[in-house]
Amino acid sequence: MQTEKRHMPKMKSHSGTKKRVKITGSGKILRQKAGKRHNLEKKPSTMTRRMTGTVEVSPADAKKVKKLLGR
Repeated sequence: MQTEKRHMPKMKSHSGTKKRVKITGSGKILRQKAGKRHNLEKKPSTMTRRMTGTVEVSPADAKKVKKLLGR
């Protein structure tokens, strides 16, 4: 009778977070700004321009995001 070795399960990164976030070479976490998906005709042009581009994730959320990504 053989004894089966038990292994720890592999860490799986959160696939939803992977799609929404990019990690730079220095380790910063970048995300897209929210609010530029729909109802753009109602919003002022200044607001839609402000919502373009990427920003760094806030330090409070960065810890949670890193944990979801398994880092």
